[in-house]
Amino acid sequence: MHTLRALFALLLATVLLVGLPADASGLKVTATTSDLAAIAAAVGGDHAEVTALSLHTQDPHWVDARPNLALTLSRADLLVLAGLDLEVGWLPNLLTGARNADIQPGATGYFDASAFVHLLQVPSGQLDRSQGDVHPGGNPHYTYDPRSALLIAPALADRMSQLDPDNADAYAANAAAFTGELTDAIERWRGQLAHLQGAPVIQFHRSWTYLEDWVGFELVGEIEPKPGVPPTPAHVARTVGLARSKGVKLVLKEFYFPDTTAALVAEKAGASLLTLPGGADFNGGQTYIERMDATVGLLAGEGM
Repeated sequence: MHTLRALFALLLATVLLVGLPADASGLKVTATTSDLAAIAAAVGGDHAEVTALSLHTQDPHWVDARPNLALTLSRADLLVLAGLDLEVGWLPNLLTGARNADIQPGATGYFDASAFVHLLQVPSGQLDRSQGDVHPGGNPHYTYDPRSALLIAPALADRMSQLDPDNADAYAANAAAFTGELTDAIERWRGQLAHLQGAPVIQFHRSWTYLEDWVGFELVGEIEPKPGVPPTPAHVARTVGLARSKGVKLVLKEFYFPDTTAALVAEKAGASLLTLPGGADFNGGQTYIERMDATVGLLAGEGM
């Protein structure tokens, strides 16, 4: 009987140990988007427990601010956000509900990734809501360009090191390994996408500016008449005319935007509709480099 009890206790201890994270005392990192979560996970490695507040299938402009997300933030040591008002419709309420002083704006645990990248489409002049969902600080979809991840990773390693100096060497090494692998991948991807340089493309939302800047295709119009504003029949007709006049052969959209209108524009213009992921499938275990590999693979399959 004593032997059975001892064996049971040993098995129970083993199960409990297996169920523990690799580093139970590691940093708790929460990212607003799946791309940023994937980059943070690459940098944090075994010393960080990373969660994402939104899925790659969700429009990051409009995330349901559920109480469980506030609970996640209440336990976070580090918040990684896209910034540029991408999350303005839902993150402030969650931060208020989290009651976590360590991740509020201005705190060391508040990491706005937009501060470390080269920003595009920074508007000038007076802005108002009549112009649609315009981001006054610039276009927030910078993780669609892998060169932005090269800049975010080392900055994130520095911030993690401030919060967890005992593991600073590991964060620096992880960031260096990630950027090295990503640099090699970028060179490979450029070759795969060379045929898209100069190609005219229509996008659904102003999401692909950074990808355009990297790959070299030309975005000639949007299916949305203004950012975040649903297309009207008149605007759709104008967009079809524009696509025909420019010889557009490719229409781009993310999974979370409706198919019907984009498919109509592509059909009437004689173009292909390509639906691309809006981020890494982080909860499914996809890394940032795997996410970009998948995106490049889909783009590379489009002969122009």
